[in-house]
Amino acid sequence: MMFQFGHFEAMTFDCYGTLIDWESGILGALDRMLAPRRIDAPSEQLLTAFGRHEAAVEAGPYISYREALARTARSVAADLGIALDEADAERFATSVAEWPPFPDSADALARLQTRFRLGVITNCDDDLFAISNAKLGVTFDWVVTAQQVRSYKPDLRNFEVALARIGLPPNRILHVAQSLYHDHVPAQAMGLATAWIDRRTDRAGFGATPPAKARPDLVVPDMATFAALAVPG
Repeated sequence: MMFQFGHFEAMTFDCYGTLIDWESGILGALDRMLAPRRIDAPSEQLLTAFGRHEAAVEAGPYISYREALARTARSVAADLGIALDEADAERFATSVAEWPPFPDSADALARLQTRFRLGVITNCDDDLFAISNAKLGVTFDWVVTAQQVRSYKPDLRNFEVALARIGLPPNRILHVAQSLYHDHVPAQAMGLATAWIDRRTDRAGFGATPPAKARPDLVVPDMATFAALAVPG
């Protein structure tokens, strides 16, 4: 049975990992941190460590995403026997501004916006997300950041705030994301249908997100494929 996009009036998106290529950004920032120390760790090892430590930091009392990233970088470095100074941790935290969009994100969002209202639910600070948003070339109808909610996905509060702002029944909203852990599990708990942009379809493991089990309603490999299905022609 074909997925019925006609049921939905709005779509909400994860940003980092779905629209912004955060794994490339994370690895680039870690490489710049590790290269002067002559440490060469496998990419998947670094991404797995990042996902584990970031999730642990974000599960605690709320701190800014900059501080969450700085603490995560220190923990990843500690796994490799390195003690990061404050400047190194800050450089890693601010690298979000340099993380690139996936090549298909901007065109896909522009196409989707001809038919749907679009929102974003992101684990980020307002100012850092604004820099990423400018690279995507779209004005979202709703922006819900971790800074605004003072919690991080997969906390249900982030989705509760989004639903309250959107003002539509959950069955009229499709949540679109890469991370099963951060997005699909909590979104489905809130009664939302989900579409999985499986950016890692050609790679094993979960990369920069912790392992999780979910059954998305639609699975596609990228945003270009998703947009073509949602807005044909």
